[in-house]
Amino acid sequence: MIYAAEMSVHRLSRADARRLAVRAQLLDAERPTGLIDVVRRLTMVQNDPTAAVARSADLVLWGRLGSSYSPSALRDALDEQALLELRGIRVPEDIALYRAEMAEWPGRPPLTDWQEDLREWVDANGDCRADVLARLRADGPLSLRELPDTCVVPWRSSGWTNNRNLSKLIDFMVQRGEVAAAGRRGAERLWDLAERIYPDEVVPYEQALATRGRRRLRALGIARAADSPGAPGEPATVDGLKGEWRVDPELLGQPFAGRTVLLSPLDRLVYDRKRMTELFEYEYQLEMYKPVANRRWGYWAMPILHGDRLVGKLDATADRRAGVLRVDAVHEDAPFSRATATAVEGEIAALAGWLGLKVIRT
Repeated sequence: MIYAAEMSVHRLSRADARRLAVRAQLLDAERPTGLIDVVRRLTMVQNDPTAAVARSADLVLWGRLGSSYSPSALRDALDEQALLELRGIRVPEDIALYRAEMAEWPGRPPLTDWQEDLREWVDANGDCRADVLARLRADGPLSLRELPDTCVVPWRSSGWTNNRNLSKLIDFMVQRGEVAAAGRRGAERLWDLAERIYPDEVVPYEQALATRGRRRLRALGIARAADSPGAPGEPATVDGLKGEWRVDPELLGQPFAGRTVLLSPLDRLVYDRKRMTELFEYEYQLEMYKPVANRRWGYWAMPILHGDRLVGKLDATADRRAGVLRVDAVHEDAPFSRATATAVEGEIAALAGWLGLKVIRT
């Protein structure tokens, strides 16, 4: 039961907290119906290109909307700029909440050493930045390979971005609010001047941060107070967990009915692994970067949500050339009841049907 105690601190059981999180993420029994409305409520859908089963964004939206959702609807919305890309996929009106921050890139003083280094690198390649802006103004939108790389100072990194000068410069120009994603041409992302893509509205910096904090909490339902800048919502405690949480009071006290969902490993319900572990008592790691011999659950193992619990992982791969969804394992954190097993099998069949594939077991 959820109730308000002294000093307006809500005391929640762990089941209450899980149900808040599931309901906030539109993963309860009452499915939403509109693509744009789902993105607006979630505030952001991560657009990762990994597609072992399907692209993460498509899995996130399929998990909410069901098999009526078509990936082409998302592509069309991005091409038509009904949705925009900025640190994920967002509704256009939310871009206004980031414009003031962009204007102060790389941050408000005093800057850290790494922020100073970023600014110096961009300044050193100012001529390349000017060349990119001029080319986009004349001919945009354009793909990365159609833009001039006239950087004079290379980007140095110990990782895979080393010497990827133009892609890093474009990334920083996006952060500065100068360049924006403008859809795709086939598999290639297109770029254009941000002034042609983004709405004109700019929300003042402090107001924008507060609004983003409130919208983030509404999308999560519950979050650690330490992870909630500006202290949106109302304070809460969770039985069995130390410290203070923040909750969206509009989600309190509502009845809960759950369903079974196969989640992207990047789904926001599980993306914060610490919060996931605390609320759901669930162990999970994305193992795609691990050697095969070190994997416990699989390359792109999908967390399985059943009601308000995370109960296992699905290790599956879509082989589109063979026309099959290859199921290597269904990992049960605890033995499934007959009802749970039936529900999970139904979701696997639904996933395969949505993908236009046949299920095979290996």
